Amino acid sequence: MSDIEPTYSDEPTRVRRLVAEFFSGQSGADVGADGLAVDLVAGADAKDDCAVYDIKEPVSLVVGSDYVRGPKFVLYEMGLLTGFDIGYYVVAANVSDVAAMGATPIGVLTVVRYPSELDDAGFRQVIAGIHQACTDFGVLNVGGDIGNAERVVLSATALGICRPGKALMRKGARPGDLLCVTGVCGVLGAAVAYFPRQEAEGWTLPAATEERLLNAWKSPRARVAEGRILAREPYATACQDTSDGLKATIDQIMAAASVGFRVVEQNVPIDPAVRAVAELMGVEPLALSMSASSDFQLAFTLPPEHLDACRAEFASAGLDFHVIGEAIEECRVESVNAVGVTRALPGVAWRHQTSDISLLATGSEAG
Repeated sequence: MSDIEPTYSDEPTRVRRLVAEFFSGQSGADVGADGLAVDLVAGADAKDDCAVYDIKEPVSLVVGSDYVRGPKFVLYEMGLLTGFDIGYYVVAANVSDVAAMGATPIGVLTVVRYPSELDDAGFRQVIAGIHQACTDFGVLNVGGDIGNAERVVLSATALGICRPGKALMRKGARPGDLLCVTGVCGVLGAAVAYFPRQEAEGWTLPAATEERLLNAWKSPRARVAEGRILAREPYATACQDTSDGLKATIDQIMAAASVGFRVVEQNVPIDPAVRAVAELMGVEPLALSMSASSDFQLAFTLPPEHLDACRAEFASAGLDFHVIGEAIEECRVESVNAVGVTRALPGVAWRHQTSDISLLATGSEAG
């Protein structure tokens, strides 16, 4: 246990001493990609009210904003996640939205609100997590707002660019398109289903499985490279990240495109940790993998004639994706099992419920 007495600096001191070190050397950076000329003329290190970009040719500007709230804080409040982890998460969540549009992130603005009992070391942890995520995703934190609140509240806005007309939308799916996903879903939701009820239910999982569940929250990856590949040709006719859970994502693409989807159950990748939690909960692994979660995979639709070329380009970048179904004309979502039995797609979609997220996969609380 440390003998160092915690310090509680005021906001200007925290900005000057604890935040400035993460902002150095931004101004003058070339933040463009794919041949697009964009320079950050004045970054957070300039200490002006706003960041300034020079955009030297026609581009589409993609902007998304989200904040961390409610049940997404439960593991932090239990002491299983640190300030660094939630700082990292808020950047990943916002960059993921830009990635789902097929854009390259060029900047992140963050809002950090904190209670008076958060000392300087705890505050620095949050800022360090934000900085590390920006570094990992190749983007700069160009400013925002810092101040007091009754609890920790984190928000961000991500800025991205792409060539005009290349942004990926949800509405472009057509009957016959393949339904694809870049990886396993439901791991973060499984963690929130498991840890808050572990003691009360007497649940036990191997240490490696518990570590897998927590690490999914600690190091979520926004699929920037995947989104850029899907938009460049373009390959994808529709795309969205799975931050509300895979079932909710499929529902939302269906609503935007006015098509339905048939999911082939045995083609859906399911993480072993999700299977383990589903067994404890007494629910289908497929249902838990589809239900409310905070994964940042990309779900997208792809014309069959582009499958081989798209898969080859993914492979050349060390990436992969799974074909899990196809778009159909009727506006409904169904699944088919290995023996051809069709049913409604299992799981519970996230709809900003006020209930405990751990109940959603069972359908016992969907209000």
